[in-house]
Amino acid sequence: MNETVRAAADKVAATLTKEARGPRRNGVFALWLVARVAADGVGPHGASPRAQLRRLDALDRRLSSLSVAPPLRRALIGALRQFQASDEWDAALVLQQLVAPAREALGTGVADAMLAVVRAARAAPMDGDR
Repeated sequence: MNETVRAAADKVAATLTKEARGPRRNGVFALWLVARVAADGVGPHGASPRAQLRRLDALDRRLSSLSVAPPLRRALIGALRQFQASDEWDAALVLQQLVAPAREALGTGVADAMLAVVRAARAAPMDGDR
């Protein structure tokens, strides 16, 4: 797991304290979950393919139970499908596609925190050898 990406993902979680219960808070939580799964798969010491598959299955189940704004829901489902489609996914690219829907549904603060996760994922060593 890449600690830089994980630390950036935790900044997304820090925005949870500013949100009241409801779809906005659920949206921030969902983004954090996706960012953590991405962080676990980034870098040369990322999760094994089998462990990553279990994480993606758990993420799918958890996201299905959260109430979030429709544009963000579509983006989260798209990100999950991209992660599931390949063993070799580009976490930065997948997470980048969540920034605009996050800005629309949750505001600039959350979107900026997600952008920090994207930057950390881009700077992480490539995941060539597991």
